[in-house]
Amino acid sequence: MKHIVTIAFALLLFASAQSQSYSFTFRLEGVEDSVLYIGRHYRDQLQLVDSAQHTGKGEYRFKGRRSWDRGLYALVNQNKKGKIGDFAIDDSRTFTLTADAKMTPASVKVKGSKVNSQMFTYMSILQAAQKEQRALQERKKDPIQKAAAEAEEKALNERMVAFQQEAMHPQNPNVFFEWVELCDNPDVPDSVKDKPRYFRTHYWDMLFDVDKLNVDKLTSSNNNASGVPSARPATYQPINLSTLLYSPQLFNKMNYFFFGLLYHADADTIILELDRLMDRIGDDTAMQRYVIQFIEPRYFRSTKNIGWDAVWCHIASEYILKGRCPWMRESEIYLARQNYSRISQSIIGAHGQELWMADTNQSPDPDDWVSSHRFPTRYVILWFWDPDCHHCQEQSEELKELYDSLQTAPDRRFEVYAVGYESDVAKWKRYVREHDFRWVNVGGTNVNLDYQEAYNVHGAPTMIILNERRDIIMNKVLPAKSILPFLDSYESRNKK
Repeated sequence: MKHIVTIAFALLLFASAQSQSYSFTFRLEGVEDSVLYIGRHYRDQLQLVDSAQHTGKGEYRFKGRRSWDRGLYALVNQNKKGKIGDFAIDDSRTFTLTADAKMTPASVKVKGSKVNSQMFTYMSILQAAQKEQRALQERKKDPIQKAAAEAEEKALNERMVAFQQEAMHPQNPNVFFEWVELCDNPDVPDSVKDKPRYFRTHYWDMLFDVDKLNVDKLTSSNNNASGVPSARPATYQPINLSTLLYSPQLFNKMNYFFFGLLYHADADTIILELDRLMDRIGDDTAMQRYVIQFIEPRYFRSTKNIGWDAVWCHIASEYILKGRCPWMRESEIYLARQNYSRISQSIIGAHGQELWMADTNQSPDPDDWVSSHRFPTRYVILWFWDPDCHHCQEQSEELKELYDSLQTAPDRRFEVYAVGYESDVAKWKRYVREHDFRWVNVGGTNVNLDYQEAYNVHGAPTMIILNERRDIIMNKVLPAKSILPFLDSYESRNKK
């Protein structure tokens, strides 16, 4: 558990809904906390929404009048950091749950809540099957028992498949099983050639084609003898997508999609999939907020992957700055605008701003300054470094070795424009002289613009690679040994 916010904040989220009387009693053997809390899952957080005092013998009773959204909630201990266990809230407003101190599924007994009774029974059977599965795996290691264990394992798998199909049958509606099913992954037909692409493009179908899928389930599994679909069961209620906001399944699904499936994708692909997802969400402001607030901070100034800053710039320009995030405060929008104006200048594909700086002669005359763009080489490596930075020293030495090795090459494709990121000009000049850096060395305060703003330089070392048009093609520090392979790869992708 990463964060738990205050009860007061979470209560504001429910203030407009209709309140009802409720009484949730938990009897937990061995728990003696003076108070327990109910937490609501929201992304990777638990928002505390209610509390109950210990009434004796491990009993805690949450009661009063308020609204409850259908969802998966958690029982949280008195220090507000430890989750005892999860339980569900559906339509029942009065129930009693008895369990051990860890709410182990096999120990749970429920009165008054069908959703919880079915959920814990399901989890208990599933855990028992997993235990049986582990035992069979051990038995299979014995050559004498292997055949019998494999037969038992096959029977176990068939039994569990039938059990899960029955549990999730549309005539037995249960919000817990609906969450499980809607957050399942798509099945990829054998006939599909590009299976990864199919999986990615159909990943959200279960969530956003809910009505169609519910009809399809009933049509295929609830036909009468004439083949005509039977009417929906009287107790059937289509899943409300908003209930998924308050379950950990949606967070896990989001996390896997963007930082599992798309972890190595380029920025254009990530942006494409983000826009597709937002289009499917439509006007659902709550879901829009969930997605944007989940994604935006994870791509902001991310150093994990090349090009991720372009994803953040897209979120800022197309969603935040176009008024599509009405939940954001004016101060947050202002900050996003400031960050966008700076970061967008240094993303891959942007044109690099031309620097004019004094070299080691430190002439105050701009006519003597050196341009970052006016070299005959196809590429320019802008190298922002600090002689007091140990990592900069190591990287500079490796870059020097590569640079010097190419001095006699018939086609040295790049020049290094090394900017001394050091206010002590004498120290910088001495370091350059002692280490015999033969590339273009510039530094000091004699410069035409603020290069920290122009190239989003907020620490050393920073590397920017410009192509023949002096557009940015790389804005992460590459090891020296990776520079030539990167340029080869870039040229291969951009032959035309």
